[in-house]
Amino acid sequence: MDWLLIVLTVAGLVVFETVSSIDNAIINADVLATMKEKARRWFLIWGLLFAVFVIRGLLPWGIVWATNPSLGAIGALLATFSSDPDVVAAIEESAPILMIFGGMFLVLLFFHWLFAEEKNCCLRTEAFFSRQAVWFYATASILLAVIVWFALQINTMMGFAAVLGSTTFFIVHGFRQNAEMQEARLKGAGISDISKLAYLEVLDATFSIDGVIGAFAFTLSVPLILIGNGIGAFVVRELTVRSVDQIRSYCFLKTGAMYSILVLGTIMLADSFGFHIPTWLSPIATFPIVGFFLFRSVQERRKGAAGAA
Repeated sequence: MDWLLIVLTVAGLVVFETVSSIDNAIINADVLATMKEKARRWFLIWGLLFAVFVIRGLLPWGIVWATNPSLGAIGALLATFSSDPDVVAAIEESAPILMIFGGMFLVLLFFHWLFAEEKNCCLRTEAFFSRQAVWFYATASILLAVIVWFALQINTMMGFAAVLGSTTFFIVHGFRQNAEMQEARLKGAGISDISKLAYLEVLDATFSIDGVIGAFAFTLSVPLILIGNGIGAFVVRELTVRSVDQIRSYCFLKTGAMYSILVLGTIMLADSFGFHIPTWLSPIATFPIVGFFLFRSVQERRKGAAGAA
């Protein structure tokens, strides 16, 4: 991997991690505003280390290790930098399993947002799909059935990985939905800062899973994922402290994140079925998608300011 591709990959990871965690930054800021200074400082310092090294570090390493148990712990960490033919063969053999797992998770994440979540509609089609929320489960079921059918023609483990990706989505979604339901209660009186810290760590972990799984569309290199997602996590923490109100005013940033997730999920699924996907495509696709919705957010913000004036 040459240096230009490494820089491009890390930059793409930073942008994707940042925009996909916008909701997390806003919720963090709202809850932190009700906490004492000492607890806020603990979360912003030690919570950052936990988010980077435990969640965004151990999770991708664990996923690579689980799909390549023969490599061992250290081998899984350094596999993509190895020139050993056996290691390269093991990574190539397991890549479709990892890709179909991640692709299934990301595509379901997008369709749930499109059908079932409240959103600021940027494109006309989004308003239509938002009125068809009941069809999300039918769409998810049909999509899973089709992907598993074709995957089983290639490898039974690919079929199982697709089901596992779907299962992981619904488990993570359930935890996240429950955590977000607790937000209003945590803002009230009588809730300890320790309980709020625990809530924020759980919520951060669920948002981290999106970023970690999406990162495999950029690279299979755990060190690069750790660097890119780690920088992104730091940026999110800075947004939480310094400019969350400004970020809140960019109303279509999450929309950009979700369309990026759709593209990355599609790339992972295509890659798992043997289509040749250039390594540079994921970051190159992420930048214009996020840039377009950032531009639309700026337009909407200016329109709102002009209307208020």
